[in-house]
Amino acid sequence: MFESCWSNGSLDHDRKAWMFKKRTLFSSAKSPPWRKYAVSVCKGKRLGSIHQPRNLVLAMVGEVGEVAELFQWKGEVKEGLPDWSPKEKHHLAQELSDVLVYLVRLAEKCHVDLPQEVVAKIAVNSKKYPAHLVKGSSKKYTEYKDMKLQITDRCTYIF
Repeated sequence: MFESCWSNGSLDHDRKAWMFKKRTLFSSAKSPPWRKYAVSVCKGKRLGSIHQPRNLVLAMVGEVGEVAELFQWKGEVKEGLPDWSPKEKHHLAQELSDVLVYLVRLAEKCHVDLPQEVVAKIAVNSKKYPAHLVKGSSKKYTEYKDMKLQITDRCTYIF
């Protein structure tokens, strides 16, 4: 999912840019207004006992199902959703927002620093899926390891 972030090969530059975005978008000192609002609503409704990890996961899966339902039977959907009505796009935005709120709440309840983990996962994926090998392909990383070994073996024989 995040491999394309580093497809230009400038891993260090892009990582620094992402870290800056992470600090400005996710830092607790600059929490987005929606996050503060979601937390206050949960506290106001006394949802702490209800919003336990298991319940949050199940609620999030339900919301993902609602997102999937919007795409069901549409065939191929073009980027930017040019064939969708404004009402359909708004509905999608609402459902994606629900998924995000549950995801953030789940991460908080599980004491996971989601922005930090996203950055770490991107770094792992950039090693698993090197841009020079994966460009334009959807193969699993284990197939690239095999390709890399074959390329290395050939080079050994040539040199």
